[in-house]
Amino acid sequence: MGQSLFQKVWDSHSVRTLPSGQTQLFVGLHLIHEVTSPQAFQMMRELGLPVAYPDRTFATVDHIVPTDVRTRPFADEMAEKMMGAIEENTKEFDIPLFDMNNASQGIVHVIGPELGLTQPGMIVACGDSHTSTHGAFGAIAFGIGTSQVRDVLATQTLAMDPLKVRHVKINGALEKGVYAKDVILNIIRQLGVKGGVGYAYEFGGEAIKRLSMEERMTICNMSIEGGARIGYVNPDQTTFDYLRGRPFAPAGDAFDRAVSWWRSIASDADANYDDVVEIDAAAIEPRVTWGINPGQSVGISERIPSVGASGSNGAIAEALTFMGLAGGAPIKGTKIDVAFVGSCTNSRMSDLREAARVAKGRRVASHVKALVVPGSRAVRAAAEREGLDQVFRDAGFEWRGAGCSMCLAMNPDRLEGREVCASSSNRNFKGRQGSPTGRTLLMSPAMVAAAAISGEVTDVREAL
Repeated sequence: MGQSLFQKVWDSHSVRTLPSGQTQLFVGLHLIHEVTSPQAFQMMRELGLPVAYPDRTFATVDHIVPTDVRTRPFADEMAEKMMGAIEENTKEFDIPLFDMNNASQGIVHVIGPELGLTQPGMIVACGDSHTSTHGAFGAIAFGIGTSQVRDVLATQTLAMDPLKVRHVKINGALEKGVYAKDVILNIIRQLGVKGGVGYAYEFGGEAIKRLSMEERMTICNMSIEGGARIGYVNPDQTTFDYLRGRPFAPAGDAFDRAVSWWRSIASDADANYDDVVEIDAAAIEPRVTWGINPGQSVGISERIPSVGASGSNGAIAEALTFMGLAGGAPIKGTKIDVAFVGSCTNSRMSDLREAARVAKGRRVASHVKALVVPGSRAVRAAAEREGLDQVFRDAGFEWRGAGCSMCLAMNPDRLEGREVCASSSNRNFKGRQGSPTGRTLLMSPAMVAAAAISGEVTDVREAL
């Protein structure tokens, strides 16, 4: 019986099995940012410890940075303290920092791949739940807490419980106007927000193989929203073509040798899985969340569930009450106040291109505030070279600097009161976008652009 990529990478990074039954794993790449690292560095100082492998740790600033007025000191005193802390800590412990003056600054899960830091066969850890993004490259990547950030800084290892592996196969081809965001929202709706607890998800099937690396990152990014600790795609020619020439990727003959090894770690044809789920790609349509977790979504042609429908009546009733929606009503036509294209899920070039394709030659509805926030300074620069920024500006969108922005609102970009936001981000929890009563509808960037133009949730396939 063959092995899955998960088994191969886990075993090759295993230092030992601990008395608790956990595995001590060597971490190949450690990414840090300004929010979850200050306490970890303080613990290192108190213990008198150096960073074990500073060359395997890279820092950026993303969560709290403003996306419009970026002058220092920040108006938010806490944000300024966090920024000062990461500058001081990375300097003291000799860790590279992509700060706001660095052309490589951006969201941690955007810059890791675009710099070639993320590579197949790695164990990648970061103090951020959406670290699963990096699994798109055939890496085993997961988020960790602040005390674990300290552990990796001090030892370059972590104690982890073994996971089961579920093979999620998306068979066939996606229809026009259906994107990676729709695929992962469909998976989470089908398997549940807790369906992946204790699992790593291996995404495969014809539809996954046809996706670009950026689309694969979107799917792996939201694995955590389905309860899975890890989500990954086997490395293939698409992966290798993306990595070739990246600043931190191997070069020359070393790249060819790396590709040979990367191919070998892909799951064997006869790999053993703990579970297999198959989904028909052709049956997936553009999706929109209607509730307060990413599993509460419907297709654009469907109606919002009613109490008494399948599922938990209590959860449905709570979500309908909070969202102010009527069970049985169509999701299409739901009015929005804000439109947000961005986040570590959907702020890359392919996301911006698709949103711009919808926005070109049209105007944002007069009552809608619309923002486009590139995931990195490199993405922003590339988009401006293509003229995408002007497309958005002409349509009435605000064109911002790189950062997490309205995804989690640890910065000035946030909802006010009961505003409804069409968002390309990853979470629609209560209060997630800054207002305790604000309401979030998750959808693809193209769907966000279509909603911004219409002023309400609409089917992007009509705009295309």
